[in-house]
Amino acid sequence: MPPSVTSESRVDAQALRRLVTEVFQRCQMQDEDAAYLAGTLVDADLRGVHSHGVLRVPEYVKKLTIGGVNPRGEPSVVRDVGACQVVDGGNSMGQIGLRFAMQRAIERAATTGVAAVAVRGSNHCGALANYVLQAVESDMVGIVTTNALPTMAPWGGAERILGINPLGVGIPADTEWPIVYDAAFSASAHGKIRVFQQRDQPLPEGWALDESGRPTTDPAAAIDGLLLPIGDFKGANLAFIMGMLACMLSGASYGTELGDMHAGPIAGRDGHFACAMRIDAFEDPARFKARVDGAIRQLHNVRLAPGFDRVYAPGEKEFLAEQTHRESGIPLTRQTLVDVLDTARELGCAAAAERLA
Repeated sequence: MPPSVTSESRVDAQALRRLVTEVFQRCQMQDEDAAYLAGTLVDADLRGVHSHGVLRVPEYVKKLTIGGVNPRGEPSVVRDVGACQVVDGGNSMGQIGLRFAMQRAIERAATTGVAAVAVRGSNHCGALANYVLQAVESDMVGIVTTNALPTMAPWGGAERILGINPLGVGIPADTEWPIVYDAAFSASAHGKIRVFQQRDQPLPEGWALDESGRPTTDPAAAIDGLLLPIGDFKGANLAFIMGMLACMLSGASYGTELGDMHAGPIAGRDGHFACAMRIDAFEDPARFKARVDGAIRQLHNVRLAPGFDRVYAPGEKEFLAEQTHRESGIPLTRQTLVDVLDTARELGCAAAAERLA
């Protein structure tokens, strides 16, 4: 069951974006980077992915001011071989480094058909949907993965050594929304658990274990415990593999080398991996996208199982949520809104904060 919304407030997306942009500008980020970073968080909230939305603002401000992340870090290509590149993020925010990497992949794929870019020297990059949509907008398939702080145990273990290491995939369609898959290999994520904690709601069963390895629905116990993988050993092993792709091709830190949930991440050690595939290198784009539309409509028309009123393609719920939230405002927990406003005021953005409050 979804958490209660009784403690939520509706916030205008554009006003929120302006405030969060100003917050990151006050952290000494360049204007374009501050606006992009703010946009990724607000876009996540628009899509209903609040675990990667403005909930992260206080955490990101800490990274940029006292956490060792370079607010003016500039990504650069440090290795270039055929269709492959390695990017050093320059200890910038992960959103800045991974956007740069996907753009390099798109540009190289324009001539090679397929291109891949591995990233090191980066930081937390947020939700992956933004990066695969970069490829989709260029009539390409986009694939992205990233590492994460260890919050899971390998299947059969009881120690946090695996990150949830998500996978993002974007596939263009014609008249339907594009396919956008963006999910970790855990049943949940710490950001989502924090949202449940703010709403004073229990977690669904099967999301987490406490420190003793017992199943828990208590968000506080889950944060100190272990996240459970999806699909038992299959999810744990996929997280293991994604961590390798995200880190070992570029030389970024892997697993426990990143830090831990108690001490926090070590700045500039994250890694990512981005791949772009030009559709017309394989197939006529119009035919390809028409067939994607057909596959999506086949999902829509399937006979429904008991208790369901609709089948959604990957990303469809998020596109529908974005439509709704642009019209009616983004639903934020009161705690998230208070945290954002307090952070803004501390950085001297009092006027903008009052306009949003």
